Amino acid sequence: MAKRFRTMALAAAAIATAVVSGAGTASAAPSAVLGGSSGIVFDNNSACSLTTIGHDNAGRLVGITAGHCAPTGAKLIAEHTPQAGVIGKVAFSDDAKTLDYAVLELDPARVTPVRSIGPTTIAGFGAAPGPGATVCSSGRTTGTDCGVVWGMLDGTSINQYCSKPGDSGGPVVVGDRLVGMNQGRLTGLGPIGFDLPCTTAANPVHSPAFFQPIDLILAAINAQGGVGAGFQPI
Repeated sequence: MAKRFRTMALAAAAIATAVVSGAGTASAAPSAVLGGSSGIVFDNNSACSLTTIGHDNAGRLVGITAGHCAPTGAKLIAEHTPQAGVIGKVAFSDDAKTLDYAVLELDPARVTPVRSIGPTTIAGFGAAPGPGATVCSSGRTTGTDCGVVWGMLDGTSINQYCSKPGDSGGPVVVGDRLVGMNQGRLTGLGPIGFDLPCTTAANPVHSPAFFQPIDLILAAINAQGGVGAGFQPI
């Protein structure tokens, strides 16, 4: 926990330095390698995971993450490459939390987009699978974990992979197909609470997690237009 707070403090300091100094020229800054599951830190001290990265129909470099991570206009850096400075901003955050997504407009001079981060590869999109299927999620905190899908609840898919704070926004995949965005774990249903945190990915006994199907998020981005419309992964 102390390490996590230290990382976030250093990241916040890097954002502040970049904003004040202008972070030098783009050519002088190192490039941050980003793909689905990469850690990103915002200027509100929120640390989340990138769902995916690609281009919209206007050729802009765009990322997607969870809307509760940061508001519209927030700046961000790459968790593991803070020396790259500010690499983008939140073009739009779903403040109403209807679908809980955010569109990131990224600086191509400071970001190197990749299709694979660790064991996670995103080569295209797929439909969210039904009950009994297995999905895998990756995030900056937990790493990669897989779990069985239980079903749908209030428009989200409930499943048993491990999700911890910081994993929000991480990709949910079946093979190399992106099927959803991890948005957290359930802590209760109405007045009934069952807050059992995930300790390790190897322990399946914990409150279930949930994700938003990616096709619903993409449809909302396309309907809104602007940054992110027509998104396609790298």
